[in-house]
Amino acid sequence: MSELKDRIKSDLTTAMKARDKVRTATLRMVLASIATEESSGSSRSVLSDEEVTRLLVRETKKRREAAEAFDAGGRPDDAANERAESEVISDYLPQPLTDAELTELVEAAIAETGASGMKEMGKVMKVLNPRIAGRADGARVAAEVKGQLG
Repeated sequence: MSELKDRIKSDLTTAMKARDKVRTATLRMVLASIATEESSGSSRSVLSDEEVTRLLVRETKKRREAAEAFDAGGRPDDAANERAESEVISDYLPQPLTDAELTELVEAAIAETGASGMKEMGKVMKVLNPRIAGRADGARVAAEVKGQLG
């Protein structure tokens, strides 16, 4: 079992004892998502820390998009709930990359692939994605790569 999943389980117990409703509900939802992911497909598998991190990134993105939709729909209370859940989930994600770190990683990936134009953006992204792994939003990474290749 992944260390991250174990940490989430123990934090759920702590949140339940502290009667923290938002944290408890969010961590239960995360564990349910992990269980669903593990049981999907033809055989049962145990997710690694990397796979759990990818799942957490997806869940955070869902919450952010839902909050934006609730704001646009005039439902600020629901948007606040989604943001609170997103904050709980983000506690389990790696530290986000700073702009300088992202620029440095993109420069290194471009140098490594020898990319010289926008047509080779896919090569750069392929090298870059494993290095970033949940530490930066995909749109932000793509914008940086486009800026340096363009």
